Parts: sequence; structure tokens; C-alpha cells
Amino acid sequence: MDWARDLKDWPLSHLSHRIRHRPHDWHVQETGEGPTLLLLHGAGATTHSWRDVIPPLAARHHVLALDLPGHGFTRPGSRARFGLTKTAEDIATLCDAQGWQPEGIIGHSAGGAVALDLATRLTATDGSPPRLVGINAALDRFEGVASWLFPALAKMLALNPLTSYAFAMGGARPDRARNVIGSTGSALSEESLSYYARLLSDRDHIDGTLQMMANWNTDALWQRMGDITAPCLLITGEKDKAVPPDVSVRAAQKLPNAETRQLAGLGHLAHEEEPERVAKLILDFCDNTQR
Repeated sequence: MDWARDLKDWPLSHLSHRIRHRPHDWHVQETGEGPTLLLLHGAGATTHSWRDVIPPLAARHHVLALDLPGHGFTRPGSRARFGLTKTAEDIATLCDAQGWQPEGIIGHSAGGAVALDLATRLTATDGSPPRLVGINAALDRFEGVASWLFPALAKMLALNPLTSYAFAMGGARPDRARNVIGSTGSALSEESLSYYARLLSDRDHIDGTLQMMANWNTDALWQRMGDITAPCLLITGEKDKAVPPDVSVRAAQKLPNAETRQLAGLGHLAHEEEPERVAKLILDFCDNTQR
């Protein structure tokens, strides 16, 4: 997406600014005062996914939301820096350079896995690990033949320069977005679908999403879960068709200080379906949970 042309009518664009910190050119939205909360969207999304969650959080917190490398308006500086571990490393170095010490890290889907990894790299202002909130966190690996077929397919597609053109052909069609979002178990408004339609028509965004998928692996994260002592709330949507709720249940059994909360009637994009409800859960957990 073109920064100057497209950002001006993007959700909460008045909060946006650019940070050039190697290896990426980051798009960050920042608002509010108080303890810092860092928001990480999922694969294929951008900061727009948090547009209705940010205002209630910012009433009590300093809120940071960023586009992951290759997504939306964050331009990747290296194609070798995609994947879970390297994404977490690069966000951690960005936080260190900016002097950000999140009291809480909130991640949706793939962003939930990045949040868990960041808990071992960042500390809050008192030196303790930040509180973690995962929303339908994509923590698991594929099973069986899919464990090698899906990543291999994504890698093959990502290596083909024509792939992103093919995915983006047809422009910003709401019907395409409606089919994609519907397959996750969520029902979004027409306005929400229009943002995903624009993303689905953007070649660079599609390429960044594919690169992330091609390099995604959570095996090392599962092996380290017993060492992640940060307080953790794993929120699941009952109707999530993208990441089964039992993934969070199993993760909570391995994490030393975790709890789960299932939201009835909501799908993978629960924070977009009922943002005020999700924001309240985040605030209650981050403000009231003892470390």
C-alpha cells in the first residue's frame, strides 16, 4: 500500500507515524498516556484490526499498535527476516531503541504467538515480564501431512513473483473479503470488509503475508512455554474456524501462569466483532492481574 496515498483514509490514520529502524520501515499508531500496551495484529491484517479496541484502551493507557513486517504500511527491509522468531527479535529491538517497556502485550492470531515470544525478550518498567493477552492465538503447528505441505506450498508461492499479482487481481471486491472472513467464523460489517477487500487487492501486502506463512514455525515456542512465567490470558472465540479453541486450552496447560476465556458466538476476529467486550477483558486483566 502507498503510504502517502492510502494512509490518509485508513482507520485512525491521525495516530500514525513512521519509524525507520533496521531492518524495517515501520508503521506505528500511538495514542494515550499511562502504562504502555503493545498491540500486534494477525497474519493478513494491519493496525486497522484494532481500530475500535484502541480508544477504550487509550483512555487509561499509552497504546502502541504496529503493522507487522510486510503487512499494510510496514515495509520489510529484508526478506530474510520473516517468521516468528525473527519478527519477535525485530520488534524487541524496535522497542529497545524507542524506549518502550510494555506493561502488556496483546496479540491476535499470529500476533499472539509473537506476543508470547516477546515475553522472553522484553520487560515492563519494574523489570518483570509484561502481561500477555492472546486472542485466538495461532500457537500450534499443522498436523500430519499438512505440517510439511502447507509451509512448503506457502514457500513455493512466496518465491514466485507472479503470485502476489494473481492474488491481487480483481481489485478491492467486497465479495472476496466476505468469503475469506466468513471462512474464519466471524461476521463483520460492510465497513470492516471494505478494509480487508483493499488489503486483498494489494500486491505488497499479499506478498508479505505469504512470506510470513512460508517461514512460520511455532515448534521452538512450544518447547519454551514452560519457561514463560508472564501472566497470560488466552481468549478464544467459540466459532473460530481458523484456530481451534483447544489450541489455547493446550497452551494454557503448558504455560505456568495462564488462564483461558471463551467468548460465545464469536469467531476468529472476535476483537472486531465485539471490540468493547474484548477491550474490557484486556483492561481488567492488564490492570488487575498480579505478577
